[in-house]
Amino acid sequence: MTAKKCLEIEARSVEEAIKKALRELKLPRNKVKIEVLSEETKGLFDMPGAKPARIRVSLIKE
Repeated sequence: MTAKKCLEIEARSVEEAIKKALRELKLPRNKVKIEVLSEETKGLFDMPGAKPARIRVSLIKE
């Protein structure tokens, strides 16, 4: 039996979080399921980083 591999990542943007997760798992994007848990929010005067984006990445069962 194989364990389901799941990873939660935070980054400044959703796309940056996805790239970070794929690097960490060493998998291509078509081998994982990506759930956006929260989008990033901008700070005062539209500056990035007030609240990071958060995603959950899990392996697609074959």
